[in-house]
Amino acid sequence: MPKRSAGILLYKYDGEGILVLLVHPGGPFWSNRDAGAWSIPKGEYDSDEEPEAAARREFLEETGVAMNGTLVNLGELRQKGGKFVTAFAGESDLDITDIRSNMFEMEWPPHSGQTQAFPEVDRAGWFSLPEAREKINASQRAFLDRLEASLSPK
Repeated sequence: MPKRSAGILLYKYDGEGILVLLVHPGGPFWSNRDAGAWSIPKGEYDSDEEPEAAARREFLEETGVAMNGTLVNLGELRQKGGKFVTAFAGESDLDITDIRSNMFEMEWPPHSGQTQAFPEVDRAGWFSLPEAREKINASQRAFLDRLEASLSPK
């Protein structure tokens, strides 16, 4: 059974248009990667958890901030590796200066026998939609398109 993940694509308006919040994964594998490495704050969930509840939980774990507002379902997509991701959109002008992520442990350096702790998310940023399309994991770009379509005047 394929893994499932859920997350929140936060957005806000500024004088130039829409900005979206993306996070950069922590750990040594991602430390020197930028374009295509960013993501919506998201994480895996089991079949006994609702996707929206999982998205809210994961947002809290990856940012340290609880999302209590109304969320709009942006649907599901399948990432390149086969994982299904469901995204929800919410409006907020979250101050990212105090973002705090939970930690994970892994053996580092490889085959050293030493375990080190790293943040799941090492930074967050607000990006215009064109910037976000360059930064975000290519498999998640459709969420940006869906958000933009949902916010466009009908």
